Amino acid sequence: MAFEEKRAWMLAVVAVIAYATYAAIVLGRADGVPLPDVSYAGALLWSIGGAIVASILLHIVVSIVSPEGANQSDQRDREIHRTGEHIGQSFVVVGAVAALGMALARWDHFWIANVIYLCFVLSAVVGSTAKIVAYRRGFQSW
Repeated sequence: MAFEEKRAWMLAVVAVIAYATYAAIVLGRADGVPLPDVSYAGALLWSIGGAIVASILLHIVVSIVSPEGANQSDQRDREIHRTGEHIGQSFVVVGAVAALGMALARWDHFWIANVIYLCFVLSAVVGSTAKIVAYRRGFQSW
């Protein structure tokens, strides 16, 4: 398995676990309270920070355990990375447009923050999935 594929797997798994943990914490705090009234900012920031730290630590551990190719990438790796990033970044745009519409409609901050976070997670997962599929099934550069 190419190291860049390992990196894509790590990012996808960390993003899903961090978001699932955040959602579980916020939904657990709801307990009959409307979601916009739940304290969410701390959990959101901790889950984002935790995901960043976990990704860095996983990268370091995988680089130590399986060092072959950790600092190497060829043209195919770069093209797969670029294409995966383009696919994933579309969700960042969707999230920004959705947040803008929600802000203009004067929605609660809770919903705006959560749609942005969800779209960041979708960006990481979909972009990583596109990279993994490209490594597993082949990649056609255009």
